Amino acid sequence: MNNHHKYMSRCHELAEVSKKEGESAVGCVIVKKGKIIGEGTEKSKQLKDITRHAEVVAILDALRNNHDLSQAILYTNVEPCILCSYAIRHYKIGEVVFEKHCGELGGTAPSFHLLTNQNIKSWGVPPVVTIID
Repeated sequence: MNNHHKYMSRCHELAEVSKKEGESAVGCVIVKKGKIIGEGTEKSKQLKDITRHAEVVAILDALRNNHDLSQAILYTNVEPCILCSYAIRHYKIGEVVFEKHCGELGGTAPSFHLLTNQNIKSWGVPPVVTIID
């Protein structure tokens, strides 16, 4: 049995915080060995920084205490975009779990499938991608 729904529930709580702050309703947690090591909410509008998506904020939070994210699982309620997919691949996060596709700029979309592309040798093996409902 996995804990996907448990961690996705926390993503929903964080997404609600994002929404109340006037941001896109996205929340993200990073889990390693059954423990949340990073959390993030959307901060792009507040910080006037387009790179502060919930996934990037969660990755930066996780990196404060742990430099090796290779065995980590990233949970987000919305598919990571290509910007976030780049960061996920760079830090070699092992699995990505999400609920909702984000459209043409999604990391698994056919045009820019950075999250799942196996031809980028310097990043190694892409993460396992799990879509839940």
